[in-house]
Amino acid sequence: MGEVAIELREVRKSFDEVVAVQRFDVGIRKGEFFSLLGPSGCGKTTTLRLIAGLEEPSEGQILLEGREVSRVPAFKRNVHTVFQDYALFPHMDVRRNVWFPLKMRGVGLAEAGERIARVLRLVNMEGFERRLPQQLSGGQRQRIALARSLVDSPAALLLDEPLGALDFKLRVAMQKVLKDIQRGVGITFIYVTHDQTEALTMSDRIAVMKGGQVHQIGTPDEIYNTPATAFVASFIGDMNFLRGRLSAASGGSGTVELEGQSIACRRCPPGLAAGEEVLIGLRTERVQLNPLRSTEALLPAVVKRIVYRGTDYEATCSCGAQEIRAVVSSVSWDPGVREGSAVRIGFGSGDVSLYARSEESQIIQYSSVAV
Repeated sequence: MGEVAIELREVRKSFDEVVAVQRFDVGIRKGEFFSLLGPSGCGKTTTLRLIAGLEEPSEGQILLEGREVSRVPAFKRNVHTVFQDYALFPHMDVRRNVWFPLKMRGVGLAEAGERIARVLRLVNMEGFERRLPQQLSGGQRQRIALARSLVDSPAALLLDEPLGALDFKLRVAMQKVLKDIQRGVGITFIYVTHDQTEALTMSDRIAVMKGGQVHQIGTPDEIYNTPATAFVASFIGDMNFLRGRLSAASGGSGTVELEGQSIACRRCPPGLAAGEEVLIGLRTERVQLNPLRSTEALLPAVVKRIVYRGTDYEATCSCGAQEIRAVVSSVSWDPGVREGSAVRIGFGSGDVSLYARSEESQIIQYSSVAV
C-alpha cells in the first residue's frame, strides 16, 4: 500500500437521532482517485464534508497527511472542495477567480502569474483569462473551478457531484478531463457521485454506501465482478436476482438448486450453509441465449419480451416460475429469436454470486419476480 494521504478511523457522524455515517474506516492513498458512491441520503456528501472540515465527527478520527484534523477548521486544512454549482465569483474574471486562493495566502497577482498560467494550461483554458464566468459554458466554468482549486497545490481535492449540472455528452467528456488532470498533477481526488458509470470510469477505488454504511471498498473490477452484498450487486450494473436453495457448500464454492436444476457457483460466502434459501445474482450480459459452445449451466426458457437498445438487445425470458434477462450485443444477436421462442439460457459457475435471502430487502433494482 502506498503512502496514505487521508485516513478515516472508525468515523461516525450523527445529527440528533439520525446516523448519517456509520463507522467509516479507510486509508486513502496519496495520488489516488477515490470515489464515494451511493444513492441520495447514503452519507457520501456528509463524509466529504467531514474530510473538508465543514462537519465534525461524532466519533472517530480523521487524519490528513498523518496529522489528526478531526477538530481543525476547514480553512486550516490543506484541501479544497469543488461543488456542482462551481461557486465562481461573478464579478471577477477568470484570472482573478483562479488567483483567489493565493490571494488569501498573501500572494500578489503579479507574483502568482506563472502559477495561474500553469493551471489554466492544465485545464486547457488558456486565452480565457479576461472573461467573466457568465461568458463561459458550463464545462468551461467547471474547468475554471478546478484550476482555482489546484493553483495552490492542495494535499487533496474533494469533488461533490461536480458534473451533475452538465448535459450527458459534456459530462462524459469531462470525466476524461478530470481523470487526465488527476493523473497529471498526482493529487489525491475524493469524488462524490450517485452515478455508477462515473465511479467505474474514473476511480482507482470506490466505497459503495447505503444508509450511512459502507457496504464495500474495492477497485472498479472488484466492485463490479465480485460485489460483497446484494445491494452492491444491484446498485452497480444490471443484475438478475433469482431465488434458489443452497444444496452444498465447501471451500468457498457451492451448488444451488434453481428451478429443478443444480447450478455450480464458484463464489459462496462463508456465512451460508447447505439447506439455506439464497439469492442468486447473475449479470445480464453474462447470460447467453442458445450458446454455441457448451456452458456449465444450461436452462430451458421462453422469450417473453425483446427490447432493441441500439448497441444491444435485452431479452426477458421465463425460466420456470422466474425471469432471467439477457443483454446480447446487436452484432451477435440471432434474428431468429422472437417473442415466444423456446431458448436455452447458458452461463458459467464463475458468473454466479450468492447472497443470503435476508439481503433481498437491500436490493435497489429488482427483477419482476423478486419484487
